[in-house]
Amino acid sequence: MSNGDPRTVVCFPFIGDFIGGSHLSALGLIRNLPRSLFTPLVVLHDTQGPVAELFRREGIDFEPAPVLNRLERAGARDSAAALSVARTLPALVRYLRNRKVAIVHTNDGRAHLVWGLAARLAGSKHLWHHRGDASSFGLRRIAPWLPDRLVAVSKFASPRPGLFSAAAKCSVVHSPFDVMKMVAVEREDARRNVIAAIDCSPDTKLLGYVGTLVERKRPILFVEALAALQRLEPNVEFAGLFFGNALNGLDDAARSRAEALGVGNRIYHMGFRYPSELWIAGLDALLVTAVDEPLGRTLVEAMLLGTPVIASNSGGNPEVIEEGETGMLVRPDDPDEFAKACLKLFSNSVYCRHIVETARSEARARFSIERHVHAITAVYEDLLGTGGMRGAEQVHAHPL
Repeated sequence: MSNGDPRTVVCFPFIGDFIGGSHLSALGLIRNLPRSLFTPLVVLHDTQGPVAELFRREGIDFEPAPVLNRLERAGARDSAAALSVARTLPALVRYLRNRKVAIVHTNDGRAHLVWGLAARLAGSKHLWHHRGDASSFGLRRIAPWLPDRLVAVSKFASPRPGLFSAAAKCSVVHSPFDVMKMVAVEREDARRNVIAAIDCSPDTKLLGYVGTLVERKRPILFVEALAALQRLEPNVEFAGLFFGNALNGLDDAARSRAEALGVGNRIYHMGFRYPSELWIAGLDALLVTAVDEPLGRTLVEAMLLGTPVIASNSGGNPEVIEEGETGMLVRPDDPDEFAKACLKLFSNSVYCRHIVETARSEARARFSIERHVHAITAVYEDLLGTGGMRGAEQVHAHPL
């Protein structure tokens, strides 16, 4: 609050050098916060990076951070990370005090630590939005003492109870999705768009991997599942599409594996495509090969778009997918199981239609932006002591 303005200033700091699902989720929250109560203050360390480009495209105003370093990535030397924090912290504290920030809402590992420390020194409340798994170092060793509150995207991503744990101050709030925008996408138009992009036959079955190519998401397993599909049913015409940027050379590794397994001519690397719904809607199935995924956005997007989902029975996936009702869950790291699930979808149109219709209905009810905003603002009010967890149980913001 500042200059008599009764609205609460909520600061959303981002590094900005890498884009992921957390930025899309935060964007939905920032855009839909009730402006009569809250003023979002979006801050970027990298004002020319992909997050800045996304926010500009979506009309989200932001400011440069008072210290325009990108901080240290996870895995950097401890001494370098400590030096980065020491150099950055005083300027961030002054910034938060000058802007009269009441709540600092962080969304990724580097921001959690540095901006969380700055919030504590500046007298602001700190909400740590956790989108990783429960085994992460930050959640186990830093979250118990640093933030005032913790929000996790799934039960799987939540801290486990214990003597030194953040479980008591954690709520589960599912990520937000623009339900009406998703259901309005024309699937036939989307399919024609995908077919034109890869120049394949209209009868080709289109199978997608959507997300950054990182080890946890198992891009190599996606390739192996397609090879298993070709082996189990040589006559089926299909294409596998990677949508997402790669880290640590996993795109080249996927290409090499595809060539070795004889499916190199069936794999297409499409890169990061935004908005993703125009591509997901054109798929015949989304393969979520990831293990220990807290709660993948693309899985819910596919459900809303009418694209059937085949997912590893791992991480937060079972919290969203009911086997045989809203999607298919298969044994993790088993390419044959993914291939068999694809064949079942292809051969049983009644079963496929049931999954699509049930998934759409369930996702609409559980993952709307309105429910997410209501849940997060209830946490804000609880932090500030202005309203408690008002209606939180009805909107999936429940303490663990």
